[in-house]
Amino acid sequence: MELFNHILKTLKGDYVDIFWEEKTANQIQMEENKVQKCSTVFDNGLGVRLIIDGKTFYAYTNDLTKRGIDELLSSLKNYRHSECIINLKKVFPSTQFVIKKNPQDVEIAEKIKFVKRANDISWTQSKKIKQVKVLYGETFQKIKIANSEQYFTEEERVHTLFLIHAVASEDGVIQTGYEAYGGLKGLELFDEISPETLANAATQRALMMLNARKIKGGRMPVVISSKAGGTIIHEAVGHGLEADLVQEGLSVYSGKLGEKIASEIITVIDDSTLPNMRGSYLFDDEGTPSQKTVLIHEGILTNYLYDKYTAMNDGKASTGNGRRQSYEHYPIPRMSNTLIAPGNHSPEEIIRSVDKGFFVNKMGGGQVNTVTGEFVFEVQEGYLIENGQISEPVRGVLLIGTGQEILKNIDMVGNDLGFSIGTCGKNSQGVPVTDGIPTVRIPEIVIGGEIQ
Repeated sequence: MELFNHILKTLKGDYVDIFWEEKTANQIQMEENKVQKCSTVFDNGLGVRLIIDGKTFYAYTNDLTKRGIDELLSSLKNYRHSECIINLKKVFPSTQFVIKKNPQDVEIAEKIKFVKRANDISWTQSKKIKQVKVLYGETFQKIKIANSEQYFTEEERVHTLFLIHAVASEDGVIQTGYEAYGGLKGLELFDEISPETLANAATQRALMMLNARKIKGGRMPVVISSKAGGTIIHEAVGHGLEADLVQEGLSVYSGKLGEKIASEIITVIDDSTLPNMRGSYLFDDEGTPSQKTVLIHEGILTNYLYDKYTAMNDGKASTGNGRRQSYEHYPIPRMSNTLIAPGNHSPEEIIRSVDKGFFVNKMGGGQVNTVTGEFVFEVQEGYLIENGQISEPVRGVLLIGTGQEILKNIDMVGNDLGFSIGTCGKNSQGVPVTDGIPTVRIPEIVIGGEIQ
């Protein structure tokens, strides 16, 4: 606390904040039937941000001695001594997350067993499996934040991640399967889903797609399953609602607050309070308490995702979305757990409503232009819909369109909700996120494909 007081008394500006971090990251990686990597990385340091007249100055150090701190302070613009009285008040979280099985209490040999179990089940599926990569990761992060508003917060975060990537090959055709699971939780994740279940799903997807045929591209109805993952809402919509891109004119949604931008059955929410999700936290990386933010309510754009800097620019309060990768990075507006709220239709009803179309069961990667909203997404697992039934699998399919087109055209929303996890990259920073989507129907969208 004394260090934070010293920095805040020394620097003077419109706003000052301090981010202290201590992080330990452990990782086990298995490939070619061998444990190739078993590593531990420790880091700690401190970053200081100073905002003056709308300009941001940022400096960081991992030298927490008096000399290191003095050098950090002297590197900041408008460095000057202030005789202000600092009386930091600790803010306590309104939300709590329970870690049921802390990985720190478990020997590394036990964690290696989880990795080997996934690896072994994948290799036994078929001789067509040519490569299997399994990764287990855990991160322990202690954070302390203080600012010139005289608030002080602290938080401990435990993130656990398990992922598997399987590659199948036959007659020159190569297909991959990928599954990931994790969150703001410990080893209880393996009580929720086993390594074998994840490995089997990834491996079977790669094998199935080997024999799937390609289809002719064109416009057709598409049903996206809740199991597909929320990549499309994250990339095609979410980034465009981050306030920095909006204020820079780099979002198709700039200047559209209060306007109807989606179908009236669409509500989009970002909620960092959801229990133990990968994108959850008690406080964001500026010390703002986590919260639920409704971005689109029944088709109307109601809010953007703000950190403190962009909120100051718009004369608003932060939505608790100021996030950073580490103390070496300044905070920027980022999504946390972003989702389309469930609707009224059952998934079966939505599928039956399509006579001939395409069903997405698993999304892959993609590219998005936030200025225009245009996107291209790969489908990792997809099927034809014929006479209201899911039929044969097809491969090599792309979804092509714009985020605003999808939002306006979705005409059925399921009463289910599925989540996918990831690490979102922006401005050379990666942060953990969760994306959610119910089963939805898009009456027409461009499908990229070809005749085999």
